[in-house]
Amino acid sequence: MTDKQNNQEATMSKSLYERIGGEPAVNAAVELFYRKVLNDHRINRFFDNSDMDKQIAKQKAFFTMAFGGPNNYTGQDMRNAHAHLVKRGLDDSHFDAVMEHLSSTLVELNVPADLIAEAAAIAESARNDVLGR
Repeated sequence: MTDKQNNQEATMSKSLYERIGGEPAVNAAVELFYRKVLNDHRINRFFDNSDMDKQIAKQKAFFTMAFGGPNNYTGQDMRNAHAHLVKRGLDDSHFDAVMEHLSSTLVELNVPADLIAEAAAIAESARNDVLGR
């Protein structure tokens, strides 16, 4: 094997969490992501009664786990965690807005396009559970 092939193999064996920069990157992304979400009139009402410090901490733990980092997530599964929001009208348009903010956050943080696509695919895989389907 060439050095280039060895480097590619080593990179591919790392989790998305490691490849995007680990805890500092996840922390920065979640902080920026929620600034965007809370400024978006399409979806910010779903956070009216949320303790945002707790929400941000849960989201950091969830992304860490979902992206292959250490699993310290102790929250509910996606279906149960969002059931009360589905009752309040959470639908695909809201999920799309969240996905938009996730992508724009990662672009703003200069995450490479292939890693953004990987993160988006992971988030997208939760759509039906989040929306109670």
